[in-house]
Amino acid sequence: MPPSPLRSLLAAVGLAPKPSAIRADAAPAQAPGDAPSLSLSAAEWQQRLSPAQFHVLREEGTERPHSSALNREKRAGVYACAGCGTALFSSEMKFDSGTGWPSFFTTLPSVFATTTDYQLIFPRTEYHCACCGGHHGHVFNDGPAPTGHRYCNNGVALTFHPAD
Repeated sequence: MPPSPLRSLLAAVGLAPKPSAIRADAAPAQAPGDAPSLSLSAAEWQQRLSPAQFHVLREEGTERPHSSALNREKRAGVYACAGCGTALFSSEMKFDSGTGWPSFFTTLPSVFATTTDYQLIFPRTEYHCACCGGHHGHVFNDGPAPTGHRYCNNGVALTFHPAD
């Protein structure tokens, strides 16, 4: 997806990073030695994922707000990455943020890597699955106690596994 004209202009004057091609098989920037353990070609990802999942997880897209059934999910269980199956959140971490996307105040340990995203001009913290590099959403500092964080996740990037 090409960068917007505004983003290109901001990059030209040094107010945003220079645009680069987004590859569907690219993993997020991570610390040395922390590369995703699941690496597939774009064609392999397209076979593995639905078109909506591919758009979000591999092209860093965003689903429409209020479009995910996981917003209304109230059962006990685990939310996992739709790309690789890694457990990311427990149902105890979920809260209703009113934003239209499944939201969580914390994550299971060491499941995400973060990058800075300038797509909306101002910087946001974007998070990706540490196992497959799939884009999940953004984390904001307006969540509830005890962390004050809101992990705003695309529902299509998750699968829900109810507790037994």
